[in-house]
Amino acid sequence: MNQALKQYYTIGCCGIDCGLCPRYVSKSASACPGCGASGFYDKHPSCGFLTCCAKKHGLEVCSDCEEYPCSRFEAENEGYDSFVTHRKVLNNQEQIKLKGIDMFYTEQKQRMEILAYFIDHFDKGRSKSFFCQACTLLPTEHLSDIKLKAEIVERSMEIKERNRILTDMIQKISERLEIDLKLRKKL
Repeated sequence: MNQALKQYYTIGCCGIDCGLCPRYVSKSASACPGCGASGFYDKHPSCGFLTCCAKKHGLEVCSDCEEYPCSRFEAENEGYDSFVTHRKVLNNQEQIKLKGIDMFYTEQKQRMEILAYFIDHFDKGRSKSFFCQACTLLPTEHLSDIKLKAEIVERSMEIKERNRILTDMIQKISERLEIDLKLRKKL
């Protein structure tokens, strides 16, 4: 399907932070265009969330539906999915209900800009997923602080050393906040 079904394709119908996903920021042929964007069904032909939410009901996100949360969210409630961007699915849906999708998108866009900066200036070829995890799970204000500190580091060092310093900063903040940046194991 080539036609876009949604306006906010960086926000999944299910609540995934598509714009912070390694497959979204990938430059490879397997890159995902985002939820409901043109070409999405080529990558994810059987997405029941998109089919129900956007195609059937004409909604942006599932929390806009009067049946939310439906049985599609049972796996999320039970923690079956190990994909990092799924960790915040239910929280994201609640934030969208509380603040509205425009406000949620504004914050997500800020996270996406920080992620792009980290990837462009600190990725030595193997850190993209880690940066995606950090930008998905850490609070925006902490990401902004890390970015400010990283801008100083960037000017003075080689990529390998910059990467190590940024990774250490992210790890220390995540440990202090008790946020696990590692992938969960499926139950």
